[in-house]
Amino acid sequence: MTSDFEAQLRAVSLRVTRPRLAVLTALRDHPHIDTDTTIALVRAEHPAISHQAVYDVLRALTDTGLVRRIQPTGATARYESRVGDNHHHVVCRSCGAIADVECAAGHAPCLTASNDQGFVIDEAEVVYWGTCPGCATGNIVQQSARPEGNR
Repeated sequence: MTSDFEAQLRAVSLRVTRPRLAVLTALRDHPHIDTDTTIALVRAEHPAISHQAVYDVLRALTDTGLVRRIQPTGATARYESRVGDNHHHVVCRSCGAIADVECAAGHAPCLTASNDQGFVIDEAEVVYWGTCPGCATGNIVQQSARPEGNR
């Protein structure tokens, strides 16, 4: 997989460096992680890599399109290495978990705006909000544990 990352970096004219490879690996293994988690994962494997280096790598990878930065309203920015397709996200209102959601239909209807204002649309960011299965199950357990008078 490292050779794939090396080829991706070279394709966007970035040098292959240990910090860049480490960040790409962290994002591949842990999609939708925030900056602090990325730093912790990278430094667990490479303690000499500085916080600033990870910030710089995330910015370079985002600027070149190798990484996507997502920031649902009210949430911390997260990063993912899944780019180049038209997928969306679902966010749990309770715990903040984020998961990928495929476009609703094969022809990407979200790219056809009712009034595009003259723009040539090439991407849409759709965020679905709800409650993840873990939190939904937890809410059911919490509600059923309440005394009858407290409902």
